[in-house]
Amino acid sequence: MNDFLLPYIPIAVLAGIALFFAVLLPVLSLSLGPRRPTARKLSPYESGMAPIGEAQRRLPVKFYLVAVLFILFDIEIIFLLPWAVTFRALGLFGLVEVLVFVTILVVGYIWIWKKGALEWE
Repeated sequence: MNDFLLPYIPIAVLAGIALFFAVLLPVLSLSLGPRRPTARKLSPYESGMAPIGEAQRRLPVKFYLVAVLFILFDIEIIFLLPWAVTFRALGLFGLVEVLVFVTILVVGYIWIWKKGALEWE
């Protein structure tokens, strides 16, 4: 075998073991598990209530917009952590740069607030 591929053997073995168990466990569960379906077991359960309407409802776009904005601002705030760790080493330049960054964040936050993206109806 080529010496170039030797470091990848443990990864291939691990992938093979994972694939083996990923196939074996569902097959064992289906073949050895009890099968006694009844009308009650096959009916949908909705917190003790009979289900009403479609299961696949369309969510409003507003929900996705708020979720994306949350992720966006969450990730941008995470960028402040490396700055906080190296604050003393960066000096005045680092302070000015983070003030510009935070100013852009605040302007963006005010803009989406004025657009009504954070209003939940």
